[in-house]
Amino acid sequence: MRKSIATVCLSGTLEEKLAAAAQVGFDGVEIFENDLVACDSTPRQIRERCADLGLRIELYQPFRDFEGVPADLLTANLERARRKFDVMTELGVDILLVCSSVSPHARADDALAADQLGQLADLASGYGVRIAYEALAWGRFVHDYTHAWKIVAGVDRPNLGVCLDSFHILSRGLDPAGIRDIPGDRIMFMQLADAPQLQMDVLQWSRHYRCFPGQGGFDLAGFVGHALAAGYRGPLSLEVFNDIFRQADAERTATDALRSLIVLEEELSTVDAAAAQGSAAVRERVELSRPPTPVEPAGFAFVEIAVDPLAEEAADILLRGLGFTRVARHRSKPVQLWQQADIRILLNRARPGVEDWTRGDAAIAAIAVESPDPAHSGLRAEALLAPAIPRRYGPGEADLFAVAAPDSTAVFFCRTDTGAAGEAVSWLDDFLPVAAEDAQLPGTLTRVDHVGLSQPSYYFDEATLFYRSVFGLHPQSSEEIPDPYGLVRSRAVTSTDGAVRFVLTVPALGGGRLPETAQFQHIAFGCPDIFAAAVDMRVRRLPILPVPGNYYDDLAARMGLDDALVENLRRFGVLYDRDERGEYFHFSTAMLGRRMFFEIVQRVGDYEGYGTPNLPVRMAAQYRHAALAGLV
Repeated sequence: MRKSIATVCLSGTLEEKLAAAAQVGFDGVEIFENDLVACDSTPRQIRERCADLGLRIELYQPFRDFEGVPADLLTANLERARRKFDVMTELGVDILLVCSSVSPHARADDALAADQLGQLADLASGYGVRIAYEALAWGRFVHDYTHAWKIVAGVDRPNLGVCLDSFHILSRGLDPAGIRDIPGDRIMFMQLADAPQLQMDVLQWSRHYRCFPGQGGFDLAGFVGHALAAGYRGPLSLEVFNDIFRQADAERTATDALRSLIVLEEELSTVDAAAAQGSAAVRERVELSRPPTPVEPAGFAFVEIAVDPLAEEAADILLRGLGFTRVARHRSKPVQLWQQADIRILLNRARPGVEDWTRGDAAIAAIAVESPDPAHSGLRAEALLAPAIPRRYGPGEADLFAVAAPDSTAVFFCRTDTGAAGEAVSWLDDFLPVAAEDAQLPGTLTRVDHVGLSQPSYYFDEATLFYRSVFGLHPQSSEEIPDPYGLVRSRAVTSTDGAVRFVLTVPALGGGRLPETAQFQHIAFGCPDIFAAAVDMRVRRLPILPVPGNYYDDLAARMGLDDALVENLRRFGVLYDRDERGEYFHFSTAMLGRRMFFEIVQRVGDYEGYGTPNLPVRMAAQYRHAALAGLV
C-alpha cells in the first residue's frame, strides 16, 4: 500500500518537510493548509517540487465548520470552498478533508448537514475533487464515524465519502468493527495515529500526545484490518500532532514514521484469518510490507563500555569487585575482554560513538545480542530503516554487523559459538588471551539480567519502537518515577523468555537538574542468591551504594516483612520489591564516571518488573553520591 505522511507531523518549512518525507521513502503527503499558507512557494511550485521528489499529494486539509449552518453562512462557506478548490487544482490534489463542525452557529440537524454537504460535493465535482467528511472526536454534533457515515450515506454523491481517523474513533472508545459496513469506495481516506492511554480532554490529548503506530496503546492493526475488509485501497497515511515531533529533526522523525508503518503492515500481514472474519482473501490482494521475520534473541553476547583513561582504574576496581576477570585483549583495538561465567564485558578506551563526553567518564557504547542467524537479524534491521554503522576490520577479524540505536548506542547481532561445520563465526576470535591474573574466588553472577539506557528527550517513543521492532521485543507499560528534581519516564522492552531486557529512561520534562540522574545508565547482573552475592562483593571490597535507614523502616511497615529479613536487607544495602508473581532483590554499585553504575539483582518466582517502587530511593542516593564525588 502507498505510505503517506501529513506535513503537520514534521518540523521545518514546507519545502523541508517534503524533502524529509521523500528522502526516507514515503510515497505521498497530506498538505496541511497552515504549511502552505506560510510557504513562499506557489501551489504550482509545490506541485512541481513534489513531482521532482517523487511524492504524490494525497489530500489537502483541513476545511472546517462547513455544514449545518444558516443560509447566509452557507453562501460564505461555499465561496470559501471554491477558493480552496482553485488552490487544490494548482496543487494537483483531488481530495479535501472536511472536519465535522465545531461552530457555535451549527445546528443539530442531520438533514440540513446532508443537504449542505451535497451542495459542497456538487461544487467539488466541477473541479474533479472528492470530499472526505471526518467526524472529529470533539465535533459539536457529529463526533462518531457511524454518525458521519449515516449523513454521507443519505447524500447520493459518488464524490462524497468519509475520512476514518484512528484517533478520533479509538480515543472515544468506539467500536471500529462498524467500518466493515461502509462501502470501500466511500472510504475516501484513512488517517492513522496512535496515542498513550490517558484520562484527559480529548482535544488536548489529540493536539499534544498522538504518536506513530506501535508507540501508544491503540489497536491500529485491527483498525486498518476493518478498513481493508471493507475494500479501502487508499494510502496508509499518518496524521500525528505531537509537540516533540514539531521540534525534532524532520528526516529523523520521518524515518521513525515510516518504520512504524512497516511494522504496522507486518502486523496486518500476520493477522489470523479467523479473527479477520473472512477478510483474508481480500487482504491477499493488498500488497503489504513483509520485512524479514524477527529472530528471537537468545541473550546478551557482550556489553561494551567506553571508558576514559582517567576512569580506567575505577572500572578495573568495580569489575574485579563484581567477580570479573580480564581474560583477553582485542587484536587491533584498545579493547579488553572481562568475563564471569557467560557474562562478557568489553572495556574500550577509544570512546566510540559516545556523545557529551567528559574527562573521567564512562558509558555504555555498544550492546551485542546473541542471534541464531545474525545475517537474518541484520536484514530485518535494515528493512526497518536502522542506520548501519560503517566499521573497519583488521586481517582475520569477524565481520560484525552493527546498527545505531536512537541514543547512538551501537547494536550488534552475533553468535558466540562456531558453525556446524567448524567454521569460525565467533567474535571471540578477534581477541587474544592475556596472561592469567592472580587467582581469585569464583564470581556469583550468572547472566546479564537487563541493560538500562537513557534516551535523548525527543526520541523516547522512537527508541521504544526501535527495540520493539528490530529485535521483536515486547514493550511493557510506561511508568513515571519521581526523581529528586522531577519525573523520569521509564519503559521496559523484553524478549518472550526474558533473555534480553532493556529499560529505557528519559526525563519526563527537560531542563533543570533532572537530567543528571535521568541520564544514568546501568548493566544489571542476575544472581541466584542476592545475599551470597553481597557477601562475596563485600569480601572483594566492592563499593556499594549506601541506602538510607529510613527506607528499611518504611519497608518493614509497608511490606510486613520478617524482622530478620529486613535486618539482612539493611545490612547489605539491598532493596526489595514483590508482586503477586514473585520477589525482586537488588543493590547497586557506586558510580563509574558521571553516568554509569552496575546493579546486582535476584528474581524469585515469576517476577517480571524492575523494582520500580525503589527507584526514587536509588536515584536520590545516586545523586548524593555523585554530588559528593563532584560528578554533578
